[in-house]
Amino acid sequence: MSLAGKNIFVTGGLGFIGSHTVLVLLDHGATVTLIDNLSNSFPRVWEHMKKLAGDKADKMKYIECDINDREGLTKIFDEDKFDCVIHFAGFKAVGESVDKPLEYYYNNFCGTVVLLEVMRKHGLKNMVFSSSCTVYGLPEEVPITEAAPLKAISPYGRTKLFQEDMFRDIAVSDKDWRILLLRYFNPIGAHPSGDLGEHPVGIPNNLMPYIQQVALGQREFLRVFGHDYPTPDGTAVRDYIHVMDLAEGHVSAVVKTLNTPDLGCTPINLGTGKGSSVLEMISAFEAASGVKVAHKLVDRRPGDSVAVWAATETAEKELGWKSKYDIHDMCKHQWAWASKYPQGFETPL
Repeated sequence: MSLAGKNIFVTGGLGFIGSHTVLVLLDHGATVTLIDNLSNSFPRVWEHMKKLAGDKADKMKYIECDINDREGLTKIFDEDKFDCVIHFAGFKAVGESVDKPLEYYYNNFCGTVVLLEVMRKHGLKNMVFSSSCTVYGLPEEVPITEAAPLKAISPYGRTKLFQEDMFRDIAVSDKDWRILLLRYFNPIGAHPSGDLGEHPVGIPNNLMPYIQQVALGQREFLRVFGHDYPTPDGTAVRDYIHVMDLAEGHVSAVVKTLNTPDLGCTPINLGTGKGSSVLEMISAFEAASGVKVAHKLVDRRPGDSVAVWAATETAEKELGWKSKYDIHDMCKHQWAWASKYPQGFETPL
């Protein structure tokens, strides 16, 4: 799977998933221009990426830019010709979206409208969109297939779903558009080197960064919401996927997009095809780190699903992609990152 000679444009390229994907793109021979507005990332990510890219670092370029900045995007597209866009940029905290819906709709939806208009103006109609399992809402059946009903239940989820709807409408109106929607589940882990990982801004919204901070002694304990679910250990079950697997999935999606003239707008789930419970993840992290993770079992949160995981047959068939890391690898690599950089990108070098 080679992308030699291909020039890829990545939005949100300093983010957790974006930064890892850029490195995998380089490994497959691509040249990459990435943008980020630093609203949920750190300038130092770029230094870590250059270190890991090694002699391929000259094949990637970073420009500070917002997807709502039409003039900035136009200048970038005027100066370079791209083969495909991978679109990660967007606010992503479900809880925050409830408090700030207007900011989420403006940034995520309106920013994508601007990006699409600039792409169309420059004759570029190939995109891999970083969507989310939140478009499925509270699924009635698992594993979740791409044919499951779409019914987002948060402003964040609706921004993803509205973008998907827009892409579908565009692909119907103009057959030249090729847009692959990647709906993925819970990304965790870090670069196996331990030199690149996730650094959430503020209080973590997701399980694994919170577990990590408890293990580092930065938080007193973890609250496990719900311990009476109809699951083997009573805690909620989710589909955790290694960020490097996710990055490979995005690269496979670029290859698919560039080589499928009649792609239209197509959704594909990325996951492991199995779920792991909250207590399983705590246990796996303790085994990887050798540190006990203090936790308390508390009542369920309203709106949480019992068990959510992806059906992966479509990804295997259409992309030739399958996850290769298990939860023990995920925890091992996340602890390698946490051990080296306990304060994330604010750890002194």
